[in-house]
Amino acid sequence: MTPQITRRQFMVGASVLGGTLLAGCSLPFSQQSQPARMYRLGWLASSEPGSANGQAFLQMMGELGYAEGQNLAIEWRLTEGRTESLPQFAAELARLPLDVIITATPPVTAVAKDATSTIPIVFIGGSDPVEQGFVVSLARPGGTLTGLTSGPISVQSEKQLELLKETVPSASHIAILSQQGITHTLWPGLHYAAGVLGVELMPLEVQHLGDLVGAFEAAVRQRADALLVLPEPLFAARRAPQLPELAAAYRLPSMYWQRDAVEAGGLMSYGTNLPALWRRAAYYVDRILKGTKPADLPVEQPMTFDFVVNLKTARELGITFPREILLQVTEVIE
Repeated sequence: MTPQITRRQFMVGASVLGGTLLAGCSLPFSQQSQPARMYRLGWLASSEPGSANGQAFLQMMGELGYAEGQNLAIEWRLTEGRTESLPQFAAELARLPLDVIITATPPVTAVAKDATSTIPIVFIGGSDPVEQGFVVSLARPGGTLTGLTSGPISVQSEKQLELLKETVPSASHIAILSQQGITHTLWPGLHYAAGVLGVELMPLEVQHLGDLVGAFEAAVRQRADALLVLPEPLFAARRAPQLPELAAAYRLPSMYWQRDAVEAGGLMSYGTNLPALWRRAAYYVDRILKGTKPADLPVEQPMTFDFVVNLKTARELGITFPREILLQVTEVIE
């Protein structure tokens, strides 16, 4: 005999089935199929994605679980040393729904800070963000900015001058290449170091890359024995090849801030390990994306400095590195 289902039994069964379906719909959001959140970063720097700094940042972001096109979108604004473009680039980024803006060098950071008071900013570079008005203190930034300094550049520039003089003991006149319109606090320290070392400094200012040939010609006319290139936006890594080529053509032993220039044929570089800073910057971005406020992320100072020399360039210039110099070298490029 076929079992009969009463109306009451049918209604109970239907309610149980409905409850089961509703329970499935009410699974925690994290357990349901959903598209990954797209985080959006603004990039205001001279370093390109393919540069050593850009690659270091993107590699670390990958290790932290972010991939462009999947859960990460980056709005690139490359300054390329054009300070006149900074306000426009910063304003463009400030109008976008960004989670974080990444800046490099104090002039870039200052413009970005003026453009937005709401989007967190992670800066890379600069020697004293407190003095520059970016943070209240290194331990507790207290605002929407935090990041990493490149250390006291005055101390580094004096060390560069010392290394250059030790490498070229006969040098009595050293040209200092800087970008016109950028004010530095380096000069007092450089002049003091020059006095101790017994050398005379020859300032060379350029406004555009097209001025470089004229600057090198002026250095030769004034009988410069060597050249120190200051860390200006105009002389960023992607432009480094032009400087070593000119230094080689005019036979000027040159000191740079970035390893890239030595790879491109420059004689030597000394300064903060920039790729290491950019990798660390990715950690800061990750913390902010996960909810930490910039005000609670202490500003860090560098722990690693690189001294890189190019032996091939030294041979072409007839230079033999003294033993005391080689003992300080962290990397030799053949």
